[in-house]
Amino acid sequence: MQPNISSQMLKGILQGVMLMILAKQPDYGYGISTQLNQYGLDNIPKGTIYPLLTAMEKRNYLVGKMQPSENGPDRKYYHVTQAGQVARQEFVQEWQFLAQIVNKLIEER
Repeated sequence: MQPNISSQMLKGILQGVMLMILAKQPDYGYGISTQLNQYGLDNIPKGTIYPLLTAMEKRNYLVGKMQPSENGPDRKYYHVTQAGQVARQEFVQEWQFLAQIVNKLIEER
């Protein structure tokens, strides 16, 4: 059962999570949403994912490329750029640092 994660906390990590997903394999918006669901983040509205993808493109973390789809119209697949790889690595380092601190505080309670 998924706990109710505050939207502020989730917004802070969603970009890094999406970079990690897309670093494995390019995907399109709905595909990213499906993957987030598989990892247990199933309450993220599509209205959050698409603006974030646009913002990540503007930051040059992603490049979107239209590709034909077997099931309907063309889809925009997002590929992680070199700047996105750097941002992903920075996210991992920051997350590990913060997780270590929070876990220590939890253990001390």
